[in-house]
Amino acid sequence: MPSWLAELAWTGERLLPRVLLEEEGGRLRRVAELGQAPIPREAKVLSGLTLPGLANVHSHAFHRALRGRCEASERGGRDFWEWRRRMYALAGFLDPGQYFELCRAAMGEMALAGITAVGEFHYLHHQPGGQPYPRPEMEEALVAAAAEAGLRLTLLDTCYLRSGFDATPLEGAALRFTDLDAGAWVRRADRFTEGSRLRRGAAIHSVRAVDQAAMKVVAGWATERGAPLHLHLSEQPEENSACLRATGLTPTELVDSCGVLGPQTTAVHAIHLTPSDISRLGETATRICVCPTTERDLGDGVCPADELQAAGSPLCLGSDSNAVVDLFEEARAIELDRRLVTGHRGWLSSEELLRAATSQGMAALGWEAGELRPGGLADFTTLELSSPRLAGAGLTDLLPRIVFGAGAADVRSVVVEGVEVVRDGRHLRLGSVAEKLETILEALEPAWRKALEELPS
Repeated sequence: MPSWLAELAWTGERLLPRVLLEEEGGRLRRVAELGQAPIPREAKVLSGLTLPGLANVHSHAFHRALRGRCEASERGGRDFWEWRRRMYALAGFLDPGQYFELCRAAMGEMALAGITAVGEFHYLHHQPGGQPYPRPEMEEALVAAAAEAGLRLTLLDTCYLRSGFDATPLEGAALRFTDLDAGAWVRRADRFTEGSRLRRGAAIHSVRAVDQAAMKVVAGWATERGAPLHLHLSEQPEENSACLRATGLTPTELVDSCGVLGPQTTAVHAIHLTPSDISRLGETATRICVCPTTERDLGDGVCPADELQAAGSPLCLGSDSNAVVDLFEEARAIELDRRLVTGHRGWLSSEELLRAATSQGMAALGWEAGELRPGGLADFTTLELSSPRLAGAGLTDLLPRIVFGAGAADVRSVVVEGVEVVRDGRHLRLGSVAEKLETILEALEPAWRKALEELPS
């Protein structure tokens, strides 16, 4: 029976010294304080602080190829919509093989950052031009990429049917996103079966991309199967304005009228909200996924996370565009960004932010993980405490030091389902993740530049 001795562990509730973790069948059979008892001979020692595995609730893994390549060439010269144009150039040509290589490398970076489960908000379904593949090759590539990277995957299969409220036909790269109608989306989404590290989920891309009747179909699919349901919500003021003009409702009011909100649902971003929207999301216990590094990268704005949590919405975290892959940075950014907006400190505690990165995130993805407890999944991450970022005296301020000082580079060990994925900061299966990223990004560069030149400004 595999076992580990964590020199120091945060279980999700308490900080404890010398904790024995025993795994059986991919779950934690025993979590026990050893006290002064000797370490079992077969136990592997985890030096540093061991945490429950981190949950990356919202990712578009293929966006990793855009890191550093969409920055403004002149002051104030680019906005979200220009970034989207460049993303479309990439989305327009990726084939299943390239998609696999890119997503595998991106998810390898996530594993090195202590992430053990990822929710992939997946909409790159079809061939260029919109023709379906003979089988779901893009989905298969994504599942294979997560398996090679050693991560749990919640495949959030995304419904995307139109370009906006005026129902202008989709064109260009966006033709790859659409199943044309909700019935076809259901038939395709039903083709995947779950496994020990694979969960199915549903996603509504946004209120502009999915009509009300189709939203009801997707929400019904998720309810019938007990599956997570995710959606982008109120990320950009322009979309809010368009929704009000077309329907007389805010996006939150619109999706609520379609039966979308509730404890099984995660709203991603939730930035530009009215007080009534915040109350509605909280009253329905809808989860909120905050993605601060992407939201600041795109100039989206700041999520009122503290208000949403106070209203009743649990918080979780995502790397979204993967401009940065570091959930410790995402966690502290929730608090720090609110300090910038309000001029005050102390909106959320270190424990609340760590739970957003662990147990609340795992719940949003449909996994019984995020805590070190008997019966829970055997997923955990160990941080080195001797780095300059985390150096300090005593344990009383350790969790704040982690939240406000740790980085992905402090992760030394990652275990998923009782299997060691990262040891001493190196991915055991993939080897050099940096080399894999370098290889695929270099291979994609010419095609992306050519596609970008062909797109209208």
